[in-house]
Amino acid sequence: MIDFSPQLVQLLSIEGERIPRGDFDPWVEDLDGAALLALYRDMVVVRRIDTEATALQRQGELGLWPPLLGQEAAQIGSARALRRDDFIFPSYRENAVAYCRGVELSDIVKVWRGNAQSGWDPYTVQMATPAIIIGAQTLHATGWALGAQRDDVDSVAITYFGDGATSEGDVNEAMVFAASFQAPVVFFCQNNQWAISEPVGVQAHRNIADRAPGFGIPSLRIDGNDVIAVTAATRIALDRARTGGGPTFIEAVTYRMGPHTTADDPTRYRDPAELAEWKTRDPLLRLHRLLTSLGEITPEVEAATAALADAAAAELRAGCIGMPDPEPLSVFDHVYVTPNATLERQRADYAGYLTSFGAEHDSAEQNRKA
Repeated sequence: MIDFSPQLVQLLSIEGERIPRGDFDPWVEDLDGAALLALYRDMVVVRRIDTEATALQRQGELGLWPPLLGQEAAQIGSARALRRDDFIFPSYRENAVAYCRGVELSDIVKVWRGNAQSGWDPYTVQMATPAIIIGAQTLHATGWALGAQRDDVDSVAITYFGDGATSEGDVNEAMVFAASFQAPVVFFCQNNQWAISEPVGVQAHRNIADRAPGFGIPSLRIDGNDVIAVTAATRIALDRARTGGGPTFIEAVTYRMGPHTTADDPTRYRDPAELAEWKTRDPLLRLHRLLTSLGEITPEVEAATAALADAAAAELRAGCIGMPDPEPLSVFDHVYVTPNATLERQRADYAGYLTSFGAEHDSAEQNRKA
């Protein structure tokens, strides 16, 4: 019997020691040394990708970037628990989840470079493109889950959002519908302690996991920097959904070690001592300690992992810088499913504006396309 009380579940200590827990251990008994090492490699790679993307933004190659530094365990542990036929509805920070789904690295940054209205085809990887409107993706996930329920398949929807999103009406409305119809959806809240510059304590005077039972949804509150606990909780929630148990709410308690986005300066509102304390709970560091104790970390493994991460960063950089500029009028292509007079008038006006630059502009356009 799983304990759904809102106590914090931790299976890996800060010191890297495995903490036994009878109700959760059976869900991760397959995570031997090799499996844990694979999760560690994933986390190292996505941290390196994240660092590279941040550098690309600082160098003017990306307009914006939402770092995930510190949240690698929450994203990797949950993403690797999913089946290929499960569908993911992310916010804008789940770049590690996109990596796990096989999204091309250049497609992850395409929208942040301003080269596309969305980065990838959702149906090829079973993952929706980033949702900038806070919390809207939870409604989409619940709707998809209701469709899966009516199709009589055991695929599950999972939706990711932050602690700030739980104050949005969309999230609460999604939970009402999910509970009412027992939809097979997992609500995965990454409580990274900050909704931009507002600390979580301003909007939540109790644990966020306490909210879901009020809607009739059982919740789990886990150490989001513990990849083993994250994997266990996600598997439990997915199994409940597949077997008709309905939705589950997971609060993964983690920390955003970087800025909200690269347009943010967290030093203006965050105590450096808080960041220093959370660095001791680094998800990569604690798993590295466990793997070292298991004999899985060797100089050869370290070198191979670093090389894999550097190769991914190089691929990301090359794909970003080598990305062709979109044709200017393509900005109108997917605004509506079918054309309408207002949009066509705007297209014509913009085309006229571009034509006003004359032969010099036309020549530049031809050279770009060549």
